[in-house]
Amino acid sequence: MAGKKMNEFQDMLPVMADKLGGEGLIGELCKGFRLLMDSEKGLITFQSLKRNSALLGLQDLRDDELQSMLNEGDLDGDGALDQMEFCVLMFRLSPELMQQSEALLDCALQQEFKAACFSRK
Repeated sequence: MAGKKMNEFQDMLPVMADKLGGEGLIGELCKGFRLLMDSEKGLITFQSLKRNSALLGLQDLRDDELQSMLNEGDLDGDGALDQMEFCVLMFRLSPELMQQSEALLDCALQQEFKAACFSRK
């Protein structure tokens, strides 16, 4: 059941990106971060995630599943998520959005490469 809820959320990220554009999506992710964070620490801690998990429809997740989510995104090993770690985690949890991002990056790199080749002539 919890996995299904996560999949529903994942499926919404590409839709949000299409609708809001890149800057709009990042803005919404920042709002989501602020909803989940511990206001005193400015980080998403296990306690703040547990307390606010219903906002994401994740109220049925066990403590170990919530901790696993936190660990998945904790890049610096401090036991909590800062805003950047949260945004990176949201992108990583959305394979479709990652594929779109990779395609855009590939296109931009190809254009940059072509421009660099033509400027040498």
